[in-house]
Amino acid sequence: MESRATAKFMRVSPRKARLVAKNVNGLPVEDAMNILKFTPNKPADIIFGVLRSALANAEQLPGIDVDAMVVKQIVINEGPTWKRFLPRAQGRATKIRKRTSHITVILAEGQE
Repeated sequence: MESRATAKFMRVSPRKARLVAKNVNGLPVEDAMNILKFTPNKPADIIFGVLRSALANAEQLPGIDVDAMVVKQIVINEGPTWKRFLPRAQGRATKIRKRTSHITVILAEGQE
């Protein structure tokens, strides 16, 4: 059986979040949580929270062994981009794109 959790409109770049998610894909949940806990990046904290939520969702399903859960997949899609402008020299302006992410963690029961 599978369990999933989603966090939408998170203020982190999808490219940076995918770098962190690649480290824990396919690992047992306990190992993945330890790696994310000690990774000093902002996306690691966000993915850790979504992983805990997916684990809590799995606990609600009947007949699932939570200790045997494995991170099946972490999907990070691009959300809407906030567009801002920064004043520059000689009356010019520069675009600033503040990117957002939709993060989905899928847990499965069983081995890698």
